[in-house]
Amino acid sequence: MALFALAVCAFAIGTSEFVINGLLSGIAADVGVSIPVAGLLVSGFAAGIIVGAPLLAALGSRVRRKSVLLAAMALFVAGSVLAATAPGYWPLMIGRVLCGLAVGGFYGVGSVVAADLVPEHRQAKAISLMFAGATAGTTLGVPLGTFAGQLLSWRTTFGVITVLGLAGLAAVAVLVPGVAATRRAGLRTELAVLRRPAVLVTLALTACVFGAISATYTFVEPLLREVSGFSPAAVAVLLVVLGAGLFVGNLVGGRAADRALMPALGVLFAIFAVVLLALGLTARNQVAAATLMFLFGAAGYALVPGSQLRAVRTAEGAPTLASATNISAFNIGVALGGWLGGLGIDAGLGYESVTFVSAAVAVLGLAATLLAVAVDRRPVASPRS
Repeated sequence: MALFALAVCAFAIGTSEFVINGLLSGIAADVGVSIPVAGLLVSGFAAGIIVGAPLLAALGSRVRRKSVLLAAMALFVAGSVLAATAPGYWPLMIGRVLCGLAVGGFYGVGSVVAADLVPEHRQAKAISLMFAGATAGTTLGVPLGTFAGQLLSWRTTFGVITVLGLAGLAAVAVLVPGVAATRRAGLRTELAVLRRPAVLVTLALTACVFGAISATYTFVEPLLREVSGFSPAAVAVLLVVLGAGLFVGNLVGGRAADRALMPALGVLFAIFAVVLLALGLTARNQVAAATLMFLFGAAGYALVPGSQLRAVRTAEGAPTLASATNISAFNIGVALGGWLGGLGIDAGLGYESVTFVSAAVAVLGLAATLLAVAVDRRPVASPRS
């Protein structure tokens, strides 16, 4: 039930993070800005996550983790209320940044809480169950929120997200056990943990996960429309198919990581690279493209629980801070992946090029996984007497 509470929060968060992409035109017209300027609201949310994840974890280093979760969800609700009632662009931007700050802290602390709730051999599955709420938000919440925003108002959508956030806050308050903080090290000691080679390699690995996903996902709509020749209605359906792949892959990846964490990550990176190459080579075939949409989502998100569990396990002494920093690495990967994919398009290589960029980043992720294994096997020098 505690994992269910975390998943409810993640559902609200996942819906809030991605629903704005389908509401930009209405938001831009309502607050009097251009669509590109309205698009910066997405960047504001991501910036909030990048900053908020390690910051909230560091500030809560001596606080009960449940208290940090409650504070994060309260901040998320406040940001959602501000977004729903914003009289103009900048109050809306502030609301989105506040939500991002909360999301980064919630995912970072929530991953550690989820892992602590179960035996060690089920930790990746527990993390995947929490993130299943986020993928359900992408699969169900985003299409429904977009429809509601188009039918009624984008403010209505953010109002519903506020209610979902309150439900998640209440669920955490009632269902998540209040375990006392176990870490007593100072912030400087915890930051020193982030300098460990194993942790640094893990952050790079995580950035590759989302860099590989983002380079293609950012441009999936024009890829399907311009290259595969799907109608806008068909693209909407295929995005739901992709979301279903995210959901399934997240759960399968959690089980695989519990059985053998590093071998699972290596195999999944290789599979993801193959799927991306196949998508680029067959994008003009509608049957192949439709099938590969599901596999793209499944193979990409199968890497998420394992990479997050790796961050928790390699950061003994500061698992919450490292997990939160790993969430920042997620979003750095998102930003870099979208930028790299755009470079290929700007160079005149076509929308198919983004899949090859993603495949190259996935191969880098495989290399990071092999490097992580090598770092793990390196003997630890014994202290001098």
